Amino acid sequence: MGLYIAGAILIVLIIGVILIYNGLVQKSQMADNGWSDIDVQLKRRANLIPQLVNTVQGYATHERELFADIAEKRAKALAAGDDLASRGEAESELSRPVAKLMAVAEDYPDMKASQNFLDLQQELADTEDKIEMARRFYNGAVRELNTRVQSFPANLMADIFGFRTREFFEVSMPERAVPKVDLGGAS
Repeated sequence: MGLYIAGAILIVLIIGVILIYNGLVQKSQMADNGWSDIDVQLKRRANLIPQLVNTVQGYATHERELFADIAEKRAKALAAGDDLASRGEAESELSRPVAKLMAVAEDYPDMKASQNFLDLQQELADTEDKIEMARRFYNGAVRELNTRVQSFPANLMADIFGFRTREFFEVSMPERAVPKVDLGGAS
């Protein structure tokens, strides 16, 4: 009788380990998927920026410092790779001159009326929204993984199988450029 009880306990423990391990794998895969979505959208944004710069350059040739700054920050963002802290910082730095670029467009009515510029501006805005959604999904998946990795008894299995907590992905986005409003000197 004691052998049956010991066998049943062993089977329950094995099933428990399998369930915990599979749960950790599932949460880890969700976080990996979330990061992949963020990476795709950040690359899409990086590919849109040169097109936007080229369009604006045709109208605002005297903004060379801004164009050079964007090119430099874009290269840093692409070079940051999968290191969350440096990637988040690089993407935040890139967002600032891109916001300035959009503000420059306000000074050029012909450019604002250009369908190419409007299409690129809309694509960039859509991409920023997709980045935000992907970031939220990723951070939610990381929160669930971190909770599982740190909770008992999964934390015992996490250490054994090499599952670790992950960092959240944070990008500080500058406020959108606010168009200047001239009321014609009215007080």
